[in-house]
Amino acid sequence: MSASFTHRVLPYDGVDEFLGGALPFLRDGVDAGDRVVAVTGVGREELLRDALGPAAAGVEFADAATWYAHPTRTLADCLGDADNTAWQGRRLRVLGDPVWASRPPLEVIEWQRVEAIVNVAFQGTGASLLCPYAASLPAGVVAAARRTHPESLRGVRAVANPGYMDPWAYSALCDGEPLPPPPGDADALKIDRPDLYWLRAYVSDYARQTRLPEEGVQRLLVAVTEVVTNALRHGEPPIVLRLWTDASGEPALVCEVTDEGRWPSGAAYGLVPPRPAVDGAGGETGAEGGGRFGLWAVRLLCSIVQIRAGDGGTTVRLRLALPAVPAESINGV
Repeated sequence: MSASFTHRVLPYDGVDEFLGGALPFLRDGVDAGDRVVAVTGVGREELLRDALGPAAAGVEFADAATWYAHPTRTLADCLGDADNTAWQGRRLRVLGDPVWASRPPLEVIEWQRVEAIVNVAFQGTGASLLCPYAASLPAGVVAAARRTHPESLRGVRAVANPGYMDPWAYSALCDGEPLPPPPGDADALKIDRPDLYWLRAYVSDYARQTRLPEEGVQRLLVAVTEVVTNALRHGEPPIVLRLWTDASGEPALVCEVTDEGRWPSGAAYGLVPPRPAVDGAGGETGAEGGGRFGLWAVRLLCSIVQIRAGDGGTTVRLRLALPAVPAESINGV
């Protein structure tokens, strides 16, 4: 399998432009014997099936709402599929119709970051990814697509995006805004020694007073243990852990770990999935600069992970989404 990796945006305004780019992409993949996947909503799936005719039998269709459930997990799963398909001597070809409606702003940023990191993580896989973006989407979403995709597809012609940014520069842009300060009533614990048993007890006691399900509590404990261990090994005191619930936007349990250490330049903060035997091609070993492997797992475990590192120290903020309050609870019934 000698095809080079491609990652293109398909801007479209109406059904004809959508089909004009999507159909040749899918048909070419079926004809070439690629593993062809179309990730979209029910309406778009029916539209594609009808237009493809018999060729639709060679396309795997996946529901976009399920596929795009979690940025880090989706990236890991798709990369695993690309590697496995390449190992079989075939090419993975994905038409991925992202779901942007109703996403909280923080989640939109993380999906946009994933679109950028794809250009690093998928190098060497030979995969071909095409992402349709409707003109009716918010202007900021469309503008980000041109920054995170090296090329745009116009019908069957690929043209370079002049606004395309280096993936790491774009990722840094995602972290450009300072984090809002913790609320004044946040629980705070200064960590003076590596006593993880009592740390986990403290976190679990707080988490179980919220609506976080037990499975979420266990994910939080694993993530906090990894982040605090990193701070103890690589950071500088004082190390402080804070916990609070955030009801603005999507309700979440927030856990923050701060220290006075400064991370080395070039750290990828666990954004690139680890790949076996990948050396210097964007895999975890090369991108992380020799450390912080566990941050990839932390991103898998949490809804959102926000990191700010600089001369003023390091902040790692973990967010786990809380279930919505049932209507009867709101009404007091």
